[in-house]
Amino acid sequence: MRSPRRVRIGALVLAAALSGAAGAHHSFAMFDRDKEVVLVGTVLEFQWTNPHAFIEVNVADDKGNVQKWSVEMNSPNNLTRQGWKSKTLKPGDKVSVTMNPLRDGKRGGLFVAVTLPDGKVIKDPTRRQAPPPEPEVAPQT
Repeated sequence: MRSPRRVRIGALVLAAALSGAAGAHHSFAMFDRDKEVVLVGTVLEFQWTNPHAFIEVNVADDKGNVQKWSVEMNSPNNLTRQGWKSKTLKPGDKVSVTMNPLRDGKRGGLFVAVTLPDGKVIKDPTRRQAPPPEPEVAPQT
């Protein structure tokens, strides 16, 4: 039989481990939230997955070379409350996606807004609504 003290210590260790994992998961340090990049391209895939949805978009550079970009979003649960559906974006949709780029220069970022093929703009309502900085053109690599 376990002593009450051992159970309490075990519970504290487990709680500390889980809180550390949760804290690391919610870090946005990898994104440069002071910059915005606009991607104009074609939806390759809309990943409606937990813990975060992703927009995979193909963007052609000035030479016509297509590059895949990955844009991280909120969870499907939160997106649903914000009016999104798993079919809001479909492969082949021509879109413009505004994102905060990854700090390491890789082709990815954090979702800010999207302009759908019909011209409708959907913004992340959890984000600051101050006027955005001048968008940068996606780097050509």
